[in-house]
Amino acid sequence: MLRHDMDDLCQKKDRTLSYPEVLFHGATSGVTGSCHEMRLADDFGILIDCGLFQGSEGKKQEIDFPVDHITALIVTHVHIDHVGRIPYLLAAGFSGPIYCSIASARLLPLVLEDALEVSFTHNRRLIELFIARIARQLVAVDYGKWHSIDGGKHQLRFKLKPAGHILGSAYVECDVQGQRFVFSGDLGAPYSPLLPAPRSPYRADVLVLESTYGDRLHQGRKTRMERLHQIILRALENRGAILIPAFSIGRTQELLYELETLIYRHQNEMVADGLPWDDLEIILDSPLAVRFTEVYEQLEECWDAEAGRRVAQGRQPLLFSQLTIIDSHENHRHAVEYIQKKARPCIVIAASGMCAGGRILDWLKALLGDVRTDVMFVGYQARGTPGWTIQKYGQQHGYVEIDNKRYTIDAEVHTLSGYSAHADQRNLLDFVKRMRRGPEKVYLVHGDDEAKTALKKQLETLLPLSNVVVP
Repeated sequence: MLRHDMDDLCQKKDRTLSYPEVLFHGATSGVTGSCHEMRLADDFGILIDCGLFQGSEGKKQEIDFPVDHITALIVTHVHIDHVGRIPYLLAAGFSGPIYCSIASARLLPLVLEDALEVSFTHNRRLIELFIARIARQLVAVDYGKWHSIDGGKHQLRFKLKPAGHILGSAYVECDVQGQRFVFSGDLGAPYSPLLPAPRSPYRADVLVLESTYGDRLHQGRKTRMERLHQIILRALENRGAILIPAFSIGRTQELLYELETLIYRHQNEMVADGLPWDDLEIILDSPLAVRFTEVYEQLEECWDAEAGRRVAQGRQPLLFSQLTIIDSHENHRHAVEYIQKKARPCIVIAASGMCAGGRILDWLKALLGDVRTDVMFVGYQARGTPGWTIQKYGQQHGYVEIDNKRYTIDAEVHTLSGYSAHADQRNLLDFVKRMRRGPEKVYLVHGDDEAKTALKKQLETLLPLSNVVVP
């Protein structure tokens, strides 16, 4: 049985309930706010993720569903649209364990600390108290091992499997009295830099599947790399800056990895007149991204074999010599002013990935109106965010509103969809197809209507005896 309207649930208490149930508290009307509930009894349930709503999907972030019966939270990965409502969850009374992978346990406090400072308070004592509480509730678990959650009369086992999306990402297998529920979280695309590709579970009776790119196919890595190469060559001919809004975790590290590859491969060539590839400056202007990149470096054991071989060769795939790190706000302000005045050719990577906040906004304000500037999008832009507006209207030289002021888009705008950390339609179908025992029910979440509709059609062809539902 599936329902995602808890008000309806509360109004129908006299109805006989059928357990286990899957309830949805987000990511049903778009790609953000992921929060799914596995309900086993009136007094026992768990949550899988508790994410923030973003862009035009934004709504009240407060927890609007009962939590007294929620025994545990399982986190698939630490992107804000999967963990951003955790502070609200704790405020609503949740005090149980927060399970996640070992790498996610390192990253989650950093993500929540930043989220608190941006959205809640600058009071360091309050932030530190909250992070200390999170640390007490965090339970790091290994991939591939079953763990039990005790619900008194009811028992649930779960295990995490690598999802290949960002460092520490996982999909979740839940076993309830022999019935297998699988929650995909966000699945990564095969052959992405740094991380091993996800492997399908042996079986799933019920599958909750993301559909972010359920209607699209990504470029292959070789094609994507060549396009990145060509855009950089063309963009730097006019001695301008390339601005790349990037998510601090995942996308930024993939970009650094690919840029190091291009610099290494073309080190004896010119990227522009008088500018060797070996002298091309890459500016990383995001303190949070720097901290995440340092954690990535510390967790090399989580990298794939290709990345390991590069390290063995003495290369630095992430923190290489051409990388300039901007730490303080004062240095950020000076860098923006300098590049705006001098038009020095460089590549700037700054958060946030959807241009909804962060230091990328100062770069856009300063350089969007300069025809020598190029803006390169490498990730999903949620409807209603400034990134979505620039992506949609950039080629028409339209405008975008930032901090209640209009900025004309005279910069060139590019989209490299292949850099998405999400699986595309083919990858999602393969994830299902490669199960030895496919699901009887599939619930599609975390996608726009067009993506869910297209993926539903494909899944109904692939699984003619299964029930594919868009909640």
